[in-house]
Amino acid sequence: MVFRVTGMGDVKKQYNVLIIDSQKYLTKSVENSPSYKPLFPFLAEADSLALANAKLNLDTAFAKFFAGTGGFPTFKSRRRSRASYTTNNQHGTIRIEAGKVRLPKVGFVRFTQHRPFEGVIRSATVSMTRTGKFFVALLVDQDDEPWIPAENKVGIDLGLKHFAVMTNDEMVSEKIGNPRFLCQSEAKVKKSQRALSRKKIGSKNREKAKLILAKKHEKIANQRKDFLHKLSRRIVDENQVIVVETLKSKDMMKDHKVAKSIGDVSWYEFVRQLEYKSNFYGRTLIKADPWYASTQICSSCGVKGEKKTMDVREWTCACGAHHDRDINASINLLMLAD
Repeated sequence: MVFRVTGMGDVKKQYNVLIIDSQKYLTKSVENSPSYKPLFPFLAEADSLALANAKLNLDTAFAKFFAGTGGFPTFKSRRRSRASYTTNNQHGTIRIEAGKVRLPKVGFVRFTQHRPFEGVIRSATVSMTRTGKFFVALLVDQDDEPWIPAENKVGIDLGLKHFAVMTNDEMVSEKIGNPRFLCQSEAKVKKSQRALSRKKIGSKNREKAKLILAKKHEKIANQRKDFLHKLSRRIVDENQVIVVETLKSKDMMKDHKVAKSIGDVSWYEFVRQLEYKSNFYGRTLIKADPWYASTQICSSCGVKGEKKTMDVREWTCACGAHHDRDINASINLLMLAD
């Protein structure tokens, strides 16, 4: 659960402790020992569990590196990295009272609660965006909500002209338009980028211009997340079995003509959201094989004719069936649910 924090003046000091100096702490204080606090006074300003969690994260990163399952831990720049820290709840050190959340060594802070919950708070992760907005994500131990099974099945074909074309088991197709959030705001972003490039490095005006640009990028990201979350939740609520095609976005983005559009559409994030929401609500998500030619096979007779290029949006099979390319692909994906 993530909540927007509105009164975080005191937390900025906490961030200076945990984010700005985190690399010095992690490199020179591999062991979280009290003996290092006289050497690094800023360690005393942060609560001990936050420091312990930072050390655990470093230990996990090195364990993955030596096990061959991850790369070498990278330097976390305070300018480019997402500023965040995690602390644990011990005997009510993290709690909610009268519209405020209490954080260790920070105290009570005003915040806007996303939704109510019943359960025991285990930990809190405080994060700050590049535009200076603070959020706190609470890890809560509570009973799982009973999920209601659905009876429908759906096949989803992803694309650029339409974000998704969906066909259910009643053979009713729906086309979801591609919102193209980056394209809509690209002119404003370019204007802000040009304004930033004209500012003197190190000046206050440059910092103001950088903040304006960050806000525009943040708005685009928020619009995209809102669209993806609402659509994925709707699909999971309505269908028990979901079949989606597997697209290799990284390889497709090597084509510079469509790289920006593919990055803007966020297929990977959409499928990721479908996956974790399906697991949470007891749905079945089927990812089609990347080499499954859903757009080339006739959904009526099952024959794969000659290869059809991307500019062919409609075609007629030898069996006489006339197809819309995207609807035909979604029907073929739906058949994988059986």
